[in-house]
Amino acid sequence: MNKTQFDPTVQPVPASVVEQVDAADSTLSNPKRAVLSLGSNLGNRLETLQGAVDALEDTPGVRVKAVSPVYETAPWGVDPGSQPSYFNAVVILKTTLPPSSLLERAHAVEEAFHRVRDERWGPRTIDVDIVAYADVVSDDPVLTLPHPRAHERAFVLAPWYDVEPEAQLPGRGPVADLLAEVTREGIAPRADLELRLPE
Repeated sequence: MNKTQFDPTVQPVPASVVEQVDAADSTLSNPKRAVLSLGSNLGNRLETLQGAVDALEDTPGVRVKAVSPVYETAPWGVDPGSQPSYFNAVVILKTTLPPSSLLERAHAVEEAFHRVRDERWGPRTIDVDIVAYADVVSDDPVLTLPHPRAHERAFVLAPWYDVEPEAQLPGRGPVADLLAEVTREGIAPRADLELRLPE
């Protein structure tokens, strides 16, 4: 038998795997758009947010397309004087990862910056939330899409609007309209701060 024609001891690599890896690492064939919210109120907040942006860009199958201005925000759901204020930003991604894998990566970024989940509204070094993924609407308790409270949070809507004025929150409507309905009390743009797009 000519082994160049067929060798049963050699397992071929499935073509689909090669194509998926190639698409994820270079061409991002048929990517989906995702919107992530970042927040930090412990340590060097701006440095941590930049580190999270860079870590997302370093993820195979993810490309950071836009980063919003930085906002300073009073803590959500607690007495404003009980913990430091947040720096918040929104990141627009193109990704070939499914929502579940993107969530795993978001949690991995949080863990890399020693995120502690001791209490629901507690302070944290970094918070990485998936706000929206393409036009997906899902009530999966592990990953509800879009984020169930995004439509009422100015610290998500304001930076998102800044970077994508025509954006729509799936199932809720234009971000501009949603932003007009919420209070901006306790949230302020920080024009003196800037997050860089990864090179």
